Amino acid sequence: MRLMLSVLAVITLSIAAAGDCQAAGKRNVVMIVADDHGLDLGCYGNREVKTPYLDRLAADGTRFTHAFCTTASCSASRSVILSGLHNHLNGQYGHQHAYHHFSAFPTVKSLPVLLAQAGYRTASIGKYHVAPESVFHFDTYLKGNSGGSRNPVTMAEACRDFIAAKDNRPFFLYFCTADPHRGGGVVEEHPQKPDRFGNGPKYEGVTEIIYDESKLTVPPFLPNTPACKAELAQYYQSISRVDQGVGKLIEILKDSGEYDNTLILYLSDNGMAFPGAKTTLYEPGIRLPLIVRSPDQKSRGRTSDALVSWVDLTPTVLAFAGVRKIAGPPARAVPEPLPPVKGNASQQPYRFHGRSFLDILDQEHAPEWNEVFASHTFHEITMYYPMRVIRTRQYKLIYNIAHPLPFPFASDLQQSATWKSVDQRSGAVYGKRLIEKFMHRPRYELYDLTADPDEVKNLAGDPNYSGVLKELQAKLKAFQQSTGDPWVVKHDYE
Repeated sequence: MRLMLSVLAVITLSIAAAGDCQAAGKRNVVMIVADDHGLDLGCYGNREVKTPYLDRLAADGTRFTHAFCTTASCSASRSVILSGLHNHLNGQYGHQHAYHHFSAFPTVKSLPVLLAQAGYRTASIGKYHVAPESVFHFDTYLKGNSGGSRNPVTMAEACRDFIAAKDNRPFFLYFCTADPHRGGGVVEEHPQKPDRFGNGPKYEGVTEIIYDESKLTVPPFLPNTPACKAELAQYYQSISRVDQGVGKLIEILKDSGEYDNTLILYLSDNGMAFPGAKTTLYEPGIRLPLIVRSPDQKSRGRTSDALVSWVDLTPTVLAFAGVRKIAGPPARAVPEPLPPVKGNASQQPYRFHGRSFLDILDQEHAPEWNEVFASHTFHEITMYYPMRVIRTRQYKLIYNIAHPLPFPFASDLQQSATWKSVDQRSGAVYGKRLIEKFMHRPRYELYDLTADPDEVKNLAGDPNYSGVLKELQAKLKAFQQSTGDPWVVKHDYE
């Protein structure tokens, strides 16, 4: 079972000196992380958005249909991607920037640091958004691209010299776009096409794809309003920019003769920046694209139904790189109320919360990968709302630890034209959900995702599902205990 394999037995790698960690040949890694990109790609069934380059990447690799972030918040999610640890153990509970000031514990060993110790040269370009830099350190921070991280095409060009360098060491490139994150508010604040006088954003090398908002299909969790459609058109346009950047990056890898030596991963930090997705642990917030292209695959164009999580990414990359041992202290970085570590802490194994999925890239069905967990606490500093989730193939249990509080809004989502376009009076709905229920949530939410994919009918109080509820509650508590979650005390305290 996923619980036994991924939580109770948590993946263990032995500690060793950094000099014992050697990279196995020229096995490069390129990790592409988009910003707020949900399951909106052609290869994931959205026939309205144009993503030809990502679709080709999927045709040359494996597309995961059930991939999940652990928290639908940018900084927090990125810290999980780069550490293999849930936020309640890595310490990056929310946003890194400005007054939010969240950062990881200094004892965390991140993916770029571990790869560098193993002989890799590492580079980051685009959105970074984690702290401290000493924990998430890269050898090189690439800059100078025209249009910044809103222009993935020039971002890719800025990576050309790094990729093509005359260096026998393998490389790790962390390529993070700012698209398709919203521009910061209402539609007018982030125009994405020049006006009739030619004024407005122009991104070098990008062929802007303009979407006719009147022809777009609104996802069921969003309101079918003109304002929402206008923002949806912008969102799709920025996805198409990301797609072109991916195409350019792959072209550079091929030009440099490195494509066939490189593991490529495409993913997003969380779902689209619309209320009902980002910052929530509903499906639109955490179920995300994951496309993986490995040179070791025996077949191409595969799909996998494995339930994988962003805590699995770091173990997967390290497995591909041949890094068998880790230098550093145990993952548990803070004292009580975490479970005590027996013996000498400096001699304890460094344990991830995930495991490598390399071995299942050629498998369409992976029945042993049948559970994932989510752990969310903050987005912005003003948004305390801890939630823990277990998600199986059929059910999802959301544990709203701070359920007496109203659900807090991210500033950009509250200001969005989509949210403002909805009638806020009593009895009003947002998508398929009553706004009152969106804002005020019970302690437990239980959904049958097979019968209710939109997560509208809460079964937690239904006696017919009491057995399911108790089983998932027990598994969720076991997950919290085995991963050192301080919030586990709330099961008894409240």
